[in-house]
Amino acid sequence: MASAKPAAEQKAMEGGEQEALDEMEKKVHKYSRGKAAYLGTLRDKKLKGQLAAREKLYGHSAKAAVQTEKWLLPTEGGYLEPDDDGLEKTYRYQQTSLREDVDLLSSRKPFDMILPLLGPYTLGYTGNGRYMVVGGRKGHVAMMDMLNLELVKEFQVRETVRDVAFLHNEQLYAVAQKKYPYIYNRHGTEIHCLKEHGKSLKLQFLEKHFLLSSINSFGQLHYQDISTGEMVANYRTGLGRTDVMRVNPYNAVIGLGHAGGKVTMWKPTSVKPLVTMLCHSGPVTAIAFDRGGHLMATAGVDRKVKIWDLRKYEVINSYAARAQSLDFSQKGLLACSNGSQVEIFRDTGGQDYKIYMKHRMVKGYQIGKVLFRPYEDVLGIGHSMGLSAILVPGSGEPNFDTFVDNPVETSKQRREKEVQSLLNKLQPETIMLNPNMIATVRPSRKKEKKTKKEIEEEMEDAVEAAKSIEFKKKTKGRSKASKRAKKREEEVLKAKRPFLEQHKENDGRPDKKQRVSEEIELPKALQRFAKSRQ
Repeated sequence: MASAKPAAEQKAMEGGEQEALDEMEKKVHKYSRGKAAYLGTLRDKKLKGQLAAREKLYGHSAKAAVQTEKWLLPTEGGYLEPDDDGLEKTYRYQQTSLREDVDLLSSRKPFDMILPLLGPYTLGYTGNGRYMVVGGRKGHVAMMDMLNLELVKEFQVRETVRDVAFLHNEQLYAVAQKKYPYIYNRHGTEIHCLKEHGKSLKLQFLEKHFLLSSINSFGQLHYQDISTGEMVANYRTGLGRTDVMRVNPYNAVIGLGHAGGKVTMWKPTSVKPLVTMLCHSGPVTAIAFDRGGHLMATAGVDRKVKIWDLRKYEVINSYAARAQSLDFSQKGLLACSNGSQVEIFRDTGGQDYKIYMKHRMVKGYQIGKVLFRPYEDVLGIGHSMGLSAILVPGSGEPNFDTFVDNPVETSKQRREKEVQSLLNKLQPETIMLNPNMIATVRPSRKKEKKTKKEIEEEMEDAVEAAKSIEFKKKTKGRSKASKRAKKREEEVLKAKRPFLEQHKENDGRPDKKQRVSEEIELPKALQRFAKSRQ
């Protein structure tokens, strides 16, 4: 019996090692570059050795990537997974059941805050997902620490609030009020009144460029640099009033949805829109951009939600559904709000979105805005009777980079990050549809014309080369000095001819057409219109 126990332990250890190896192989396959090349048919020994060394290097790099993932990406995201029998559906799973199955910290994140007198509410999160600012239509503004579930500050502005948005961090946030947007600090103190923006309906902040963008009731798009206070751009869209506005996180291009069914994309250095797309047959009600920047979701009054590929500007999928608000999560889930119901869609492969979760509010609640909380599996909901948050497994990024966003940063780290972001601030000129074009050389579309001086210099060199040509000596008087001089002149004229033609093209004075001396015989029907020669 004593000898049987170590044997059983050894067998269990071998089984555990085999499982670890199998898991390692799966992860290595994720980072591998495909099937290795078959080198058996190669005859060149040198080439065969080079390719074998390269394949070996690829294998080592895949294993190194797996080891790096083990240390730098310790947390793995998870989704609701149905049973294999196919009878269970994830969208039938209720929030009450979900709270019982998750851990204690996650069960504290969903909430329902009933504020019936000051709604409907809109909301916004900081980049790291720690703080939330909310604004009630009837003047209620509040800021909360979602990590500790504490109220930082709340106050009443006593006028209409249309939208709220954080600036570069939780120290400042903008509120679109009845006449103008205002900027407040975290203590509720008014810092600025942005009168140039007018009656703003929506606000968006461009983090990398420190630009606050707004669209007002006259359809004017404003860009203001909050680090210097300079108004960078002010353009009329020319498509009427709209309150549908989102920023593409990939390239900082602003997307606007209009009443005619069009979606336009803008940058601060262009008077006209970069792209104009006819997306719906009726007014656009909502727009959202994926984190990668290549997918766009739009919703319209025509009861359709469309997924667009922005690399080809084509519809990938179209769904029969209504949506008043859309939002993509960090992991690609799409939330749609319709009346008192929220539907979350998940990409099952090839941009084919299927229903993943459903949540129905109390009957009569009208949802105004849905917004995923960064780095958390939480969806924030602003509705007519207050605020709510629900759990959406798999929506947030499970691993965060502290150099990008740190949900638990200290005040010292926040100050250092603020200084670094100001030093690394991008200029408005860097906003474009394809940011990969930055730091590349733009190819010339047509040949650049040479200047007059360059043409003259090249012509002088060609003339000197023509003069220095040595002619072969010939007999019987064909090598006389006069004959050789005549040949040299002909060579010089031949060398000059192309440069003279270039010079005429640059001056824009082509050779005049010679008059035709011979009369052209016209048909009898046109002879009476011919001018008589005097």
